[in-house]
Amino acid sequence: MTSNASPQTFSALQDLDLRGAALDHASLKAVLPRPELNFATAAEAVEGIIARVRAEGFVALRELAERFDGVTQTHTRVPAEAMVRALVELDPEVRAGLEESIARARAFAAEQVPGSSEVRYATGATVTQRWVPVRRVGLYVPGGLAVYPSSVIMNAVPALAAGVGSLAIASPPQKEFGGLPHPTILAAAQLLGVEEVHAMGGAQAIAALAYGVPVAEGEDATLAIEPVDVVTGPGNLFVATAKRLVKGVVGIDAEAGPTEIAILADATANAGYIAADMISQAEHDPNAAAVLVTDSPELAQSVREALETRCNTTKHSERVRVALGGNQSAVILVDDLESGIAVCNVYAAEHLEIHTMDAAGVAERITAAGAVFVGSHSPVSLGDYCAGSNHVLPTSGTAAFASGLNVNTFLKAIQVIDYDRAALSEVAGHVIALANAEDLPAHGDAVAIRFDNA
Repeated sequence: MTSNASPQTFSALQDLDLRGAALDHASLKAVLPRPELNFATAAEAVEGIIARVRAEGFVALRELAERFDGVTQTHTRVPAEAMVRALVELDPEVRAGLEESIARARAFAAEQVPGSSEVRYATGATVTQRWVPVRRVGLYVPGGLAVYPSSVIMNAVPALAAGVGSLAIASPPQKEFGGLPHPTILAAAQLLGVEEVHAMGGAQAIAALAYGVPVAEGEDATLAIEPVDVVTGPGNLFVATAKRLVKGVVGIDAEAGPTEIAILADATANAGYIAADMISQAEHDPNAAAVLVTDSPELAQSVREALETRCNTTKHSERVRVALGGNQSAVILVDDLESGIAVCNVYAAEHLEIHTMDAAGVAERITAAGAVFVGSHSPVSLGDYCAGSNHVLPTSGTAAFASGLNVNTFLKAIQVIDYDRAALSEVAGHVIALANAEDLPAHGDAVAIRFDNA
């Protein structure tokens, strides 16, 4: 007997119908879905944590690990033997996956390393820009609802390619692993040759990396953590808030929030692929965002049906349903592909998939996204692990002005000015005239004095 019942659809995913709406950039930005995150409340708590770590050092870290992670610590540094053991005991298939991911990430990072630039204005007049790695970096690898050895790779590989000499990884202690970070995270660090790993998570880890943890004379030297120059890596609201608060004391990659995927699709797209990709990001976090932008109501309906089916079988079904049903997720209907591209450029997604005719051509017109995944066989999951790209990407619309983690995150550009007397004399008059125009005559005097006895 054949049933005539209509397929069930994922009704909790909200609709945002922009067809016929003539919205400028600001108006469109205001109506697009975003997670509701209370940074003000988080900031109050995080400021207190940072203050405690700065004032109390390891004493604060130990108490916070007991409170938040349920572990008792005598130090944060992971012993070398635990790192070695984690790699020895690593599942061979997981090791093979990590090694492939490392190889591809290294190849891409190597191509990003910039060369120096020099301009010779005249004989004896050169300006050079050279790139220098920062002294030391702190790499945050989340714990929480999932295990992220891939984030070890994404943080460490570009730092190593940049030539950073000192790397420290921080990852939350896990009660079930004796207060150490997850062994797969330790194994990934061991594969990369990163020897300094600390079992600490949350805002307290960011504070310890940014300000360091000194020890008094006579205290256990292994408790010390040297401050870093740059902190990178994804994390929850409290980690993101801590990075925001220490920015300026150290450099940061971005104030990363919950993960997000946007998919631009037309009637030619495969609804099953789209549903699977939306779920793949929704399983990260109840606050994760999944947005479909399409000019095809029929495709939108098919995606809803596929979502309902796949949500019933995916492992983290409850978490996925919360994320897809939240204010941060939606199906956005637009008039045409042009409108869809405009929406995507305003939304500025962390991950943007293009499922359209001429996907490569459409991708070239995207001006704001952390990473763009072109065509039906470039899912975000590929970028998370083995594409060779970096998965530490700007979220919450910050891709409008920020970039994903890359080698340049760990480099400083130093400008070197080298003029001899003859070369300076050619522009001395211009310097003096401009200095006087700005009412800064001593600037001009600093040039003129060099020719007073000519």
